[in-house]
Amino acid sequence: MRLWIKSPLAMMADAAPGGLVVEDGRIAELVGAEGPSAPVDEVFDASRHVILPGLVNTHHHFFQTLTRAHPEAINKELFPWLKALYPLWGQHLNRDRFRLAVRLALTELLMSGCTTASDHLFVFAADMPDAVDIEAEEAARLGMRVALTRGAINLGTKSGGIADERLMQDYDTVLSDCERVLGRYHDTSHGAMTTVALAPCAPFNVTKQLMKDTALLAEKHDCRLHTHLGETHDEDDYCLHHFGCRPLDYLEEVGWLSDRVWLAHGIHFDAGEIGRIGRHRMGVCHCPTSNMLLASGQCRTKDLEAAGAVVGLGVDGSASNDNSNMMEGVRQALLLGRLTYGAAAVTHHDVLRWASEGSAHCLGRGDIGKIAVGYQADLALFTLDELRFSGAGDPLAALVLCGAHTADRVMVGGDWRVVDGQPVGVDLMRLREEHGAAARAFLEAV
Repeated sequence: MRLWIKSPLAMMADAAPGGLVVEDGRIAELVGAEGPSAPVDEVFDASRHVILPGLVNTHHHFFQTLTRAHPEAINKELFPWLKALYPLWGQHLNRDRFRLAVRLALTELLMSGCTTASDHLFVFAADMPDAVDIEAEEAARLGMRVALTRGAINLGTKSGGIADERLMQDYDTVLSDCERVLGRYHDTSHGAMTTVALAPCAPFNVTKQLMKDTALLAEKHDCRLHTHLGETHDEDDYCLHHFGCRPLDYLEEVGWLSDRVWLAHGIHFDAGEIGRIGRHRMGVCHCPTSNMLLASGQCRTKDLEAAGAVVGLGVDGSASNDNSNMMEGVRQALLLGRLTYGAAAVTHHDVLRWASEGSAHCLGRGDIGKIAVGYQADLALFTLDELRFSGAGDPLAALVLCGAHTADRVMVGGDWRVVDGQPVGVDLMRLREEHGAAARAFLEAV
């Protein structure tokens, strides 16, 4: 079937005032003023809509939706924040609560225009060894693409780390499940709904051997690698104390300076390190909201891009962001970028590109993140009907500057997954009640 999405207010694509045609899940044509070049079977009137590529989230921690705005973690920087929450996650996280956390996070993301989500999953409570499978099931239920990560913690408090021992797995279990997950879910074909990356948590939570061996596995299976790096000065101090070098030097020592790697945060790199990251064509996921809430610092996005690095965007974990909204993250990236570089240096085009094409490149995808012929028909359609948009002159800029937060329509692979602002097949009230009940277990212990 050929669907013509007709005459949008604006669209993040060149020379296509007539919209686009979707066929067999892909973008078949960008339409000029004269209309489609061939007959269509159906027309969707987009005259009220601004159309973006489906947004791509490259860093999150779905399970943390259970501890948002938690009293024990408010007004803390990263390490104290982690030390407050790890015991709660270790005591109360189980498979049923985890599933609800994943469902809520994905639903929030989808409603904000996100069509592909990556979760940095590194916690494995005793009854959820199949946590990656749960994420794959929940994404399929919503019809979203997902970049699954098989993360791990294998260095807890007893060994000088800061993680709760109850969330750890032993080395052999981790490596074995990495192979299993890659074999089951890592799909490199055009339009894949699932891909897999290997994602040890951070230098202060995993052993050096695990970092080295996941790098070798990634080469073997041609998959991506992901971890936290350069987020705080505490991380710098930890690496200098335990490894005798800075975090990026440590990453090079374990074989992770590669174009298959994307890093979360990437704040505290000096000019020389930014140059090295760029030369290796590495990706950096900018997480502006989390960085501001935890006062971690300001990612040097423009310097990284100038050096040759790929910049993507992520909402980060919902306990350090307190929501899972990609469009809000786009606006925060603009504001923080301008505070860092100046009003003219970071534009709405920049931040929308980071959240779409840049993020897709971080995940190793060349078939999503862009409105172009041959790309997957992953689209986010926003209206400008709210009071916040009244008087806006540039529709595309208005989405960012005026603070869009909820998509009216979202399409994934040619199928509508959000209609009239509501995710298809999701009882939002029931989800809110069930997730809220699960989250109360983490509060009752306080």
